Amino acid sequence: MKTIVICSGGLDSVSLAHMVARERDLTRLVSFDYGQRHRKELDYAALCARRLNVPHDVIDLRAIGAALTGSALTDDIDVPDGHYAEESMRITVVPNRNAIMLTVAFGVAAARGDQAVATAVHGGDHFIYPDCRPAFTQSFEAMQKLALDGYADVSLYTPFVHRTKADIVTAGARHDTPFALTWSCYKGGEHHCGRCGTCVERREAFDLAGVADPTPYDDPDFWIEAVARKERG
Repeated sequence: MKTIVICSGGLDSVSLAHMVARERDLTRLVSFDYGQRHRKELDYAALCARRLNVPHDVIDLRAIGAALTGSALTDDIDVPDGHYAEESMRITVVPNRNAIMLTVAFGVAAARGDQAVATAVHGGDHFIYPDCRPAFTQSFEAMQKLALDGYADVSLYTPFVHRTKADIVTAGARHDTPFALTWSCYKGGEHHCGRCGTCVERREAFDLAGVADPTPYDDPDFWIEAVARKERG
């Protein structure tokens, strides 16, 4: 099945791209510049596209992102430290971000003759990101069937939506994903900070999956404290 992958350059979407390349007909990667704090992740998406020998579309949504104010990912607001599932991480929500990106990606798929759009939303996203939850992805696919009725038949592929990030690490390892060539950190420094929600979740996922983490972190042990704090409630 001809499938495009929405790829941010992060661990989840790059692992998905490698899986789709093995199991389906990967036709292209689509990334979005929505005015996020840094473009570093897009460089890793470009590396992935070159590695898998597929086109890479970077779609400029900066004007839209500028209107979606109030997020630490788009505004001059400090990114909080801690586990992804903490209440403080809600400041990283960009309202409707996934819904907007998926809508554009479905349009690209329809225009290019692709049969599916793949996105790496997973169970760990459900707590703070409503447009990553199964109810949303199911409803979105149904809406797109109506939006493209008579023009194209494009399905939504979300293999991780009921799975954990540790499951993604396991799947990524099985499909030879070069984890060192992925970028998760929200802060965009020289190395992963080790303290923001995505860094903590990334480090924890490798530990739970029993897979060696090749990522250099500025604070490699903070995740232990963050996980313990989350478990204490």
